[in-house]
Amino acid sequence: MRPSARRWLPLAVLLAVGLVGCAPEGGGGVQSTKMGTITSRGKLICGVDGSLPGFSFVGSDGTYSGLDVDVCKAMAAALFGDPGKVEYRNLNSSERFAALASGEVDLLSRNTTMTLSRDAAGGNALSFAPPTFYDGQGVMVPTASGITTLKALAGKPICVESGTTTELNLADRMREQNIPYTPLKFQTGDQTYAAYLQGRCVAVTSDRSQLAGKRSSFPQPDAHTLLPDVMSKEPLAPATVNADPVWADAVRWTVNTLFQAEELGITKANIAAKVAEAKANPNQADLRRFLGVEGEFGKQLGLPADFVPKIIAAVGNYGEIFDRNVGPGSRLKLDRGVNRQWKEGGLIYSPPFR
Repeated sequence: MRPSARRWLPLAVLLAVGLVGCAPEGGGGVQSTKMGTITSRGKLICGVDGSLPGFSFVGSDGTYSGLDVDVCKAMAAALFGDPGKVEYRNLNSSERFAALASGEVDLLSRNTTMTLSRDAAGGNALSFAPPTFYDGQGVMVPTASGITTLKALAGKPICVESGTTTELNLADRMREQNIPYTPLKFQTGDQTYAAYLQGRCVAVTSDRSQLAGKRSSFPQPDAHTLLPDVMSKEPLAPATVNADPVWADAVRWTVNTLFQAEELGITKANIAAKVAEAKANPNQADLRRFLGVEGEFGKQLGLPADFVPKIIAAVGNYGEIFDRNVGPGSRLKLDRGVNRQWKEGGLIYSPPFR
């Protein structure tokens, strides 16, 4: 054995040991310590915003709803067959990465932009699932201000949440266009929007979806306008720590399940019929593998063989999640835009389940 190989052997052994744990009931195959902890605990702890309509919002009855929340529910359904086995933790932008790194939360599903520095081992060392919402940064102003362009904000105060890509993007775009401005920075989104509504700044900036969501909860939503400028790319994605690749894979393919189900026309309403169809027809190989009727996809991810039907029965496919939370069936009524399926010219695309 070469010296270099001998040096790496202990690490390989440690990784092999660390990636074996308790499997979910009905599951099997390789497992991670994180997944063992979650299943032993009996619930998933999911970090969310909690105050963003359409994405994660706590209702007056204490229940959570939104696109990000449905990702948490999908993951709980994959693990336990029960979307209700989730404990939500409200995290602001400054808290979210520390909470994930410390193990306070198992999964971050909180309108978080995937970036190089957040993904890299030398940065935040996160592992991102596929983006569940492609967005861009925008600016909102009071309609009565008459402001219609970024240049009209020259010399004026702009409210922004600190510790976010939003803060950096604002500085970059205004620098590029040589527009002087005064950033008013706040630790939380609630503080940021409260300051804006109090008139302490003439504009507020964030992801356009967040601005639309917050505007829907304002006393007079129509009194506020989103400028047409799109200042950045903001692929919003769930995240785990990159030290646990098995857990990261399970989250990644849970999100892909939502995408693939929509592409195949599998919905919450017809999932039982689709499973019966797959069981009755041995020639439908792709459908049978996707739905766990045959093959070992679940085992390879450390999930139950029927994790896909459990996910779809719990939350539906991606299109259903989008429509009821931020699309036509919601208060936000956002157009799908680039969040359409790839066959419709959008960016929603699942790698093959092969």
